[in-house]
Amino acid sequence: MPIPSLSRCLNARLLAVLVGVAAIVPMGAAQAQDAYPRKPIRLVVPFPPGGGTDMIARTVAQRLADHNKWTVVVDNRPGAGGNLGVDAVAKAAPDGHTLVMGQTSNLAINPSLYARLPYDPLKDLVPVALVASAPIVMAAPANSPYKTFADLVKAAKAKPDGLTLGYPGNGTVAHLAGELAENAAGIKLRHVPYKGAAQAMTDLVGGQIDFYMSAVPTLLGQVRNGKLRAVMVTSLKRSAQLPQTPTLAESGYQDFEAVTWFGVLAPAGTPQAIVQQLNKAINDALLVPEVAEKLRSEGGEVLGGSSEKFAALLRAEVPRWARIVKDSGASLD
Repeated sequence: MPIPSLSRCLNARLLAVLVGVAAIVPMGAAQAQDAYPRKPIRLVVPFPPGGGTDMIARTVAQRLADHNKWTVVVDNRPGAGGNLGVDAVAKAAPDGHTLVMGQTSNLAINPSLYARLPYDPLKDLVPVALVASAPIVMAAPANSPYKTFADLVKAAKAKPDGLTLGYPGNGTVAHLAGELAENAAGIKLRHVPYKGAAQAMTDLVGGQIDFYMSAVPTLLGQVRNGKLRAVMVTSLKRSAQLPQTPTLAESGYQDFEAVTWFGVLAPAGTPQAIVQQLNKAINDALLVPEVAEKLRSEGGEVLGGSSEKFAALLRAEVPRWARIVKDSGASLD
């Protein structure tokens, strides 16, 4: 019997090794995927603690942690209208361990508001899941003489720039909603942008500013405890949590709508399997009655849905808000 050559023997052994490796790799990849998350998940909130975005993020993060036995850390990284926090996530490793609770202002408005935005929300991030939406509410101190939007308009026309309007930072939905309301009513207010809700609430309750506009979850508690009065909301229909507060459309400004939405995103390039795993976990959390009720009780409307649904919304919202920014004349460096 002929003796096999050394090269034939080595080739045979190499082939066997390669076949074995090929059989092992898919299992190892699956095991690695099943191991997600391999470390704590960081959910960045690009605003200070205490606001609507922060409340929504912490409600969802707590449920994800409790139900899935994950460690989810909420990381508040405010600055530049939310740009700093979003940019940090856009540039993070795309492994599913760094996420952001984005919203209308830093994802759909800022691309046309800022001349030099450090990220592209349509290219540098992948939508994971929508969480909630909320209208903007205008509030005044409880003892304010301005009880309706009509009162505001009358006073503002009598004394242009005489009334102050605060909002949570330039470029937010509240900021642009205020600009649009002013344009619709033909009035001019003196703007006071804030870096966070805590100082704004102190100033508003204390009468240092006349009005403040923000998402319903931010102001609802102070309205309920009687320290603030809700003047109007910017949705097409009244807020379920503020049923006595008229919409701006009801005040004679037809088809006026400015609603902010909130959703979780990951860095572009995050494996689709991880995106889907996170999407399912978030949707499962939103189906929990306690979570849904918490969001609704704070003035939010629960959304949820697929990653694709969120992506389609984002593609539609960016050009829509670009038109609003252009019409308002607002711009930031």
